[in-house]
Amino acid sequence: MLDDFFSRAIIGGIGVALVAGPLGCFIVWRRLAYFGDTLSHSALLGVALALLFEVNVTLAVFLVSVFVAFALLLLQRQATLSSDTLLGLLAHSALAIGLVVLAFMTWVRVDLMGFLFGDILATTKIDLGLIWFGGISVLGVLSIIWRELFAATVSLEVATAEGMKPERANAIFMILMAVVIAISMKIVGVLLITALLIIPAATARSFSRSPEQMAIIAVVFGITAVCFGLLGSLEWDTPAGPSIVVAALGLFISSFLPKVLSRKTKI
Repeated sequence: MLDDFFSRAIIGGIGVALVAGPLGCFIVWRRLAYFGDTLSHSALLGVALALLFEVNVTLAVFLVSVFVAFALLLLQRQATLSSDTLLGLLAHSALAIGLVVLAFMTWVRVDLMGFLFGDILATTKIDLGLIWFGGISVLGVLSIIWRELFAATVSLEVATAEGMKPERANAIFMILMAVVIAISMKIVGVLLITALLIIPAATARSFSRSPEQMAIIAVVFGITAVCFGLLGSLEWDTPAGPSIVVAALGLFISSFLPKVLSRKTKI
């Protein structure tokens, strides 16, 4: 029989996978992998500020992620630099500032590895409530803006011409990303959350025929990666967060095997 801590880890991981799948699809469609990295790196600055001002860590990470996302929008409109340059600037600056602030707080003992790579096995019942409540809320909002957001993904001009409000949908999408990063930080950490968003969605792309189908399949692959990763972590005593990402990578590589084998057969 599985220990309580392991059961909580499974339930928490599934909760994150449920919401990471659909959002990850938009990241893949829009080629926003670096944007996800930028928000996740900024989470460490949120952690540092939370400890400095003694506020809730999840709330601080959410607020900092939102600030960085809208700072990017503002800079894109006013700066002459390319988007990837701005993303790199914001990502590494936020990460560096967070590490420097933590270094100055010598009176606080910080589990930096836990924040960077997650500590899913330490998930509490309160964490589970936050993950599932936040995740269901994100999915609810995403279902409302799905049509506008997908239309803006295909063509911003066409979406505007059809009377939609793609700019509003894009802003909401950024806020949803900030929520997911804030609630997922404890599961896989700030350095690996982007992988959990991208890899299942990228794997699902080969098996889907519609956007909605891809989102559902991405959720299935995400849940599978969580289960296999945690079981592997338990069996071989490896870090849980990285093990989940490795399991997701294994599923991604496996998805290409039928194609490779079929090509060899034809040759």
